[in-house]
Amino acid sequence: MGDGYALVVRFTLRDVSAARRFDDLVAQTISGIRGEAGTLAYTVHTPVDEPLTRLFYELYADRDAFQAHEEQPHTRRFLRAREELLSHVEVSFLNEHHSLSKRPSTEQS
Repeated sequence: MGDGYALVVRFTLRDVSAARRFDDLVAQTISGIRGEAGTLAYTVHTPVDEPLTRLFYELYADRDAFQAHEEQPHTRRFLRAREELLSHVEVSFLNEHHSLSKRPSTEQS
């Protein structure tokens, strides 16, 4: 297995109404994402005491799988529709420390 391709996205929502609409938008999008073979993990979190923040952790088999995700109609719709709901977006691309990680691709047999 390759190194994977991972990122964390921090979304700051405009207000409570925008947060509800954003969650609805994610709910409409996730079924398409769950069908993507190269998307290994796609998790959505709300940080404790930050109700207007959503953190996404995304792990793809490789950069090509990420690019395939970005080109899907459900992803394109999400990217367009989210803009009016956000006050800020921050994306961090990640390099995994394999020797410090625990997931199936890093376990020894």
